[in-house]
Amino acid sequence: MAIDTTCGTDPAFTTCTFQQIHAALLERKELALLDVREEAPFAEAHPLFAANLPLGRIELEAYARIPRRDTCIVVYDDGEGLALTAAQRLRQLGYGTVHLLAGGLQGWRDAGGEIFRDVNAPSKAFGELVESQRHTPSLSAPEVKALLDADADVVVLDARRFEEYNTMSIPGGISVPGAELVLRVRALAPRPETRVIVNCAGRTRSIIGSQSLINAGIPNPVSALRNGTIGWTLAGQHLEQGKTRRYSDHPQDPAGNEHGAQAVAASRQVADRARVGRADLAALERWQREPGRTTYRLDVRTPEEYAAGHLPGFSSAPGGQLVQETDHVAPVRGARIVLVDDDGVRANMTASWLAQMGWEVHVLDGLHPEHFSEAGNPAPTLPPAPPCESVTAQQLWQWLQDASDKQDTVLLDFTSSANYVKRHIPGARFALRSQLAEILQHTATARRYVLTCGNSLLAGYAAGDVQQLTSQPVFVLEGGTAAWIAAGLPLEAGETAMASPRIDRYRRPYEGTDNPVAAMQAYLDWEYGLVAQLAADGSHGFFVI
Repeated sequence: MAIDTTCGTDPAFTTCTFQQIHAALLERKELALLDVREEAPFAEAHPLFAANLPLGRIELEAYARIPRRDTCIVVYDDGEGLALTAAQRLRQLGYGTVHLLAGGLQGWRDAGGEIFRDVNAPSKAFGELVESQRHTPSLSAPEVKALLDADADVVVLDARRFEEYNTMSIPGGISVPGAELVLRVRALAPRPETRVIVNCAGRTRSIIGSQSLINAGIPNPVSALRNGTIGWTLAGQHLEQGKTRRYSDHPQDPAGNEHGAQAVAASRQVADRARVGRADLAALERWQREPGRTTYRLDVRTPEEYAAGHLPGFSSAPGGQLVQETDHVAPVRGARIVLVDDDGVRANMTASWLAQMGWEVHVLDGLHPEHFSEAGNPAPTLPPAPPCESVTAQQLWQWLQDASDKQDTVLLDFTSSANYVKRHIPGARFALRSQLAEILQHTATARRYVLTCGNSLLAGYAAGDVQQLTSQPVFVLEGGTAAWIAAGLPLEAGETAMASPRIDRYRRPYEGTDNPVAAMQAYLDWEYGLVAQLAADGSHGFFVI
C-alpha cells in the first residue's frame, strides 16, 4: 500500500487515507484497521472492516490477533487522543508498519466512507445479504409458538453459544451452536418430516444456521425463527431461562453411521461450491514460513474438544461464533485462514461461509488422531510487564483497615465493568487505562496507588502508565482480586465507585432478559438496512452460493 508520508500529529507515523484503505480492501491486501476506543463508542460508529482493539488491552490481545509483526496496521480514534498512544504502544511491541488514519474516524466520514454500527458488522451484514439472495425460509414468533402449542412435529435448535442459550431460550429449544448444526441435525431430527427451526438472539446466526442445513441438503423442512429471541420477546411471548438441553444428549458418531457419512459428503460438496481450498500439514508448514503473509490456524470444534486434544499452534474458534465474529478472531483482513476439525463436517461448513465472506480459507485434510497431540489451553504469548512493586492481599487489607492508610491509598480496578459490578474489593474504583490521566487528576491527594484486576495481568501493564503520571508509589496486587477472594477477605458489589464510565462493553440489545423494547426494535431495523449499506460501502467482496 502506498502511504502518505506526511502526518500532522506525529512525524514518526505516516498517515493512510480512506481512499488507500478502500483500494487495499478491494485488492485483498493484508490490512488491520484498528479502532482503539472502548467497545461502546466503537459500536456507535466505525468502518465495516474495522476491528476493535481498545488501547488498554493492546498488550493482552495484539500478539494473538495480529500474529505477524510486519502486518500493515492503521490505527484511529474519533478525536479522543488515543490513536497516537496506541500506535506508539504497537511499535514498542515490535510492529514495524503502523500508520494513523488520516483525520481519524471523522476523516473517514468526510471522505465519504460508509459508517456502520454495532459489533461484528461484517458478519451481520453478510447474513442479511445471504437472506436477501437465497430467500432463507423463516417463521414469525407467533407462527412458531402456534406449532409448539399444537405439539407439531418440530424441533427448535438454538445456534448461539450455550451461555446465551442458558440465559434465555425458546421453550423446548436445544442448544446446538452453529458449527454443530449439520453434524448433529440428523440425530436431533431423524424423521425427514420433522420441521427444523433454527433460532438465535436476533437474525444472523439463525439465517446462517438455517441456510447451512439447506445448503447441506437435509431432507427436513427448515426455517429460521424470524428475529430470534428479540422477535419472540417483541411478540409478548415467554422465554425459558436456565435450560441445559444440549445436542450432546443425542450423541452421534459422524463417521460411524449412514447419517454421519451423509453429513461429511454434503459438507465437502458445500465447501467445494464455495471454492474452499484444501491443505495438508506440509502446505501449512510452508505457509508458516512465508514472509509477508498472515495465516490464522483455527480449530472449529467445541472448546471442550479442543482442550482434550488439538494440533499444536492452533487456536480454539468454535465455527458458529467464528462466522459471527470474524472481525475479532481475524482482524487482519486479507489474511489466510486454515481450519481444522476431526469429523470432516464442521471445518468444511465453517469454511464455506468464510470463503463467501471474501476470505482465503483452507481446510486441513489428511489428519489422524495422533496429530491432535496437545492438550489443555495454551498460555498466550504476552510481552513483559514493566517492573513494579507488588503488595499482598493481607498487606492491602491492613492498609485499607488503618484509617490514615485507607485515606492515603487509592485502589484502582482494571477488570471489566461487568466483573467489577458483580464483585470487587471494598473501596476499589473501576478504571479504564484509556482514561488514566483524568482519573489521577481526581485522585491527586493519594499517597500510594494499588492496582488490581481479576488476576492483576492487565493491572501489571497499567502500572507502567500510572508510574509515568505520578511520583507516588505504585503497587500491583499479587494475584489480583482472585487472590483477595481466595484469602477470604470482604467483597462488595454494584457501581460503588466508578472512576470511569461503563463504556468498555457495548450493551447488546439481544443479550440478557431486560432489554428495552425500543432498543430491540431499533436493532432489528438496523439489520434490515445492512444490505443497502454493503452496496454503499463497496469494499466487502462477499458472494453467496
